[in-house]
Amino acid sequence: MLKIREKTNLFLLDTHVWIWLVNGDAKLKSSKVLHLIQEAVSFPEILISVISIWEVAMLEVKGRIILPYSCLEWVQRALKAPGMVLMPLTPEIAIESTRLPGLNHADPADRILIATAKDQNATLITCDQNILEYSKKNHFKTISV
Repeated sequence: MLKIREKTNLFLLDTHVWIWLVNGDAKLKSSKVLHLIQEAVSFPEILISVISIWEVAMLEVKGRIILPYSCLEWVQRALKAPGMVLMPLTPEIAIESTRLPGLNHADPADRILIATAKDQNATLITCDQNILEYSKKNHFKTISV
């Protein structure tokens, strides 16, 4: 099992939060979590799941987001930002994503994000209500944007 770091302030960004952060979106600028993220960039403590790269590419190809340059270039630049750590999809995370107790959520990307947060003992930063509700069952930690 790959562990990035045993820290209590390790964050995993949901895909939409990562996009907002990189693009300087006002939704994140007015959020209390922006301060937490800004503190965490001093250390490699912000995880980006590899599934988020896939989600960004899908959003872009479907026209749901418009990136200022090619998708690959956007991702490469975003991952070079201070504090960002690309979290691979490990066998443990892949299997855990299929065995999340009490989760009736079909989105495989969300399942992988949840499993990654649990595996890394990271706090998932999201505004996804399904994920936030599931976390209240004490299966993992979240912070709402």
